[in-house]
Amino acid sequence: MNPDRYHLTLAMAGRPAAHGWWGSETVARGKFTEWVGDWGRPGAAVTLVDEETGTVLTTWPEET
Repeated sequence: MNPDRYHLTLAMAGRPAAHGWWGSETVARGKFTEWVGDWGRPGAAVTLVDEETGTVLTTWPEET
């Protein structure tokens, strides 16, 4: 298990404000939900990326 595989980023007004890395996708998705609940407001963006594949797993707000 790669402990840095799942990378979570919080940006505020387009600038990085916080980062986190987890080895478990389940844990990282739980943190994603937590961060959106704590920081989800206009101007904020939360992104979860699988660093191993380069795939963006989810974003908030959702892109349309």
